[in-house]
Amino acid sequence: MNRPPLPPFTLETAAQKARLAEDAWNSRDPERVSLAYTEDSAWRNRAEFVSGRKEIVGFLARKWARELDYRLIKEVWTWNENRIAVRFAYEWRDDSDHWFRSYGNENWEFDTAGLMRRRVASINDLPISESERKYHWPLGRRPDNHPGLSELGL
Repeated sequence: MNRPPLPPFTLETAAQKARLAEDAWNSRDPERVSLAYTEDSAWRNRAEFVSGRKEIVGFLARKWARELDYRLIKEVWTWNENRIAVRFAYEWRDDSDHWFRSYGNENWEFDTAGLMRRRVASINDLPISESERKYHWPLGRRPDNHPGLSELGL
């Protein structure tokens, strides 16, 4: 099964791939998100190592059970052939209503079918007040007219 856009990437197709990933993650649907990865996809997310779709689904289910009201923006940093590097920021709250903005970078490697076979993520969490939030769209896909990271000064 092909998952366009396919490598080798251009600036335009890398940006499309990043937006598709952002949209999927903003759905907060672990099964949907897992379909963008190879069956044996290898992840490093912070200090956690995940292997394969089944573990990806479990990881994401745990993540979104803890990170409530999750909203994410991704932006391409660079690309080459079958790799894309993105930077991102997402806002979420915990079950005590403490808000955070998590900043990070991801390195992605794709197979020829456009499925991600490797994901390496480095992420830092910044406690913020509710008044410091910048992401106010309804849960789900970020509206096309909502500013991206650069426009928000993030």
